[in-house]
Amino acid sequence: MASIDPALSDRTDGEPTLAGRERVGIWVLGLVAAATWIGVAALIELWPEIIPQPYGRELAIISLVFALALVVVAAAGRLLGAAASTTRYYGPWFVAAAFVVAGWEIVTAKTGLLPVPFFSSPQSILEVFFDDWSRLGMSVGYSVLLLAKGYFFGALAGFATGVTIGWSRTASYWVHPLLRLIGPLPATAWLPLAFFIFPTSGSASVFLIALATAFPVTILTWSGIASVNRDYYDIARTLGAKPSFLILKVAIPAALPHVFVGLFMGLGTSFAVLVVAEMLGVKAGLGWYLQWAQGWAAYNNMYAALLVMALMCSGLITILFRVRDWTLSWQKGLVRW
Repeated sequence: MASIDPALSDRTDGEPTLAGRERVGIWVLGLVAAATWIGVAALIELWPEIIPQPYGRELAIISLVFALALVVVAAAGRLLGAAASTTRYYGPWFVAAAFVVAGWEIVTAKTGLLPVPFFSSPQSILEVFFDDWSRLGMSVGYSVLLLAKGYFFGALAGFATGVTIGWSRTASYWVHPLLRLIGPLPATAWLPLAFFIFPTSGSASVFLIALATAFPVTILTWSGIASVNRDYYDIARTLGAKPSFLILKVAIPAALPHVFVGLFMGLGTSFAVLVVAEMLGVKAGLGWYLQWAQGWAAYNNMYAALLVMALMCSGLITILFRVRDWTLSWQKGLVRW
């Protein structure tokens, strides 16, 4: 009789396999998370609001759709692959998010414990996405474009500078003191000078973002190049490698984990500078949108912009992680963050 592979069966000798327990875990977590979001929808729809607000029903419908999606994922189990694994991993977070939305709804729209307009309800945030999506979307587009320009030039300059001073002692001798003098200064401290030197506020903002990105990328790239095992160079020289080969094929690949740490740090600092630069000199973007919302006391627009900024930053970090994993696939198992 042919033996049955336990990985293909839910039960072996009366005990559930890992695959079976995984399906049970996905099913239970999916149902619990769906039940909490159904409760959120019921809370929004059945509990009267102190001050009637638009889009309450739409928010309840969105909660129900999200609950239905969780049920579908749970019922499909491993057939959905990554979606099922994500649901199982983030299941407790889905439940916690439902409680957060419910509590937020109660203290704002239902009881008014947090005063209007300084604290916005979930409905008012949703109203911004429905009614002001064109202006908010345009601001996101301008911010992404400005951040991409500054981050690209800053990362490129920082990488080139880090490789140069990490490889050349002469360059390190002359550049290192300048880095120690200028690098720790926040990029926003250069605002007056940047807006005076550059012809437009947009180019000045690109320079400030690039400056904020370049310093951490330079330092971490330099550290990575300087910490490469000297035995690698000796082996390559024994095989006849030239200096260009040592830099491009030995030093830089070995230093890439450090380089990506610098890129992650540069992304965070550049995002902070982006908002400040847009508030002071640029006529569009999320920073400008925030300033506009504060000027008109449109706090729901301000909170919506902050939510978009958080999602945007998280999404960019996720993309950078994917790029790092693809670039360092040959080092799989060595990089643990």
